[in-house]
Amino acid sequence: MAKHGKNYRGASQKVEAKLYTPKAALALVKELATAKFDETVEASIRLGVDTRKADQNIRGSISLPNGTGKKVRVAVFAEGAKADEAKAAGADLVGSDDLVAQVQAGNIDFDAAIATPNMMSKVGRLGRVLGPRGLMPNPKLGTVTMDVEKMVKELKAGRVEYRADRYGICHVPLGKVSFEPQALLENYAALVTEIVRVKPSSAKGKYIKSITVSSTMGPGVKVDPTIVRDFMEE
Repeated sequence: MAKHGKNYRGASQKVEAKLYTPKAALALVKELATAKFDETVEASIRLGVDTRKADQNIRGSISLPNGTGKKVRVAVFAEGAKADEAKAAGADLVGSDDLVAQVQAGNIDFDAAIATPNMMSKVGRLGRVLGPRGLMPNPKLGTVTMDVEKMVKELKAGRVEYRADRYGICHVPLGKVSFEPQALLENYAALVTEIVRVKPSSAKGKYIKSITVSSTMGPGVKVDPTIVRDFMEE
């Protein structure tokens, strides 16, 4: 087990062994963030699903109302008018065979990728490179699309992907420690509401088992998972 530093241990002592309301939990996360950089605030949501079953694979994306505070570099695999549309929308990298060759050479200078459907025969060859990095365009996530402009703008504005790992846990960024408390709450609201929305009909028992919020360098703070829709009025 990794040893934590003095600041982390000191912060951990301020976290009580209880379930906090979302508002109180996020306020505490902000208070306990002591790093010299603007730490990311993340939610870890443990779900009662069996991801070995295809119908219980929780995966999707959502546009957080206040973004993530991170500058997102977007690559678009497109040609002709759609390539022009991507450039006009603010895409950082746009190309066809040239962009495919760039990625094959190991030059991956982007955080998200979009492809038009007709490009997938070429982009499909990049699966071994982009897949492990979570960068492969996927129609289920809306990143294989003809509406290039909309998706570029959404990714730039703070669209995030959620995906339950083999333990059934979704790790999703909520924003930065520098965000106003209300902004973090609104992002938390959007995320949890979305996770509830995509609950598989085949999932049995308790669906949201636990929720923990933390900053990059800070301790985890447990949130009451039963407080979903009424916490904005705390």
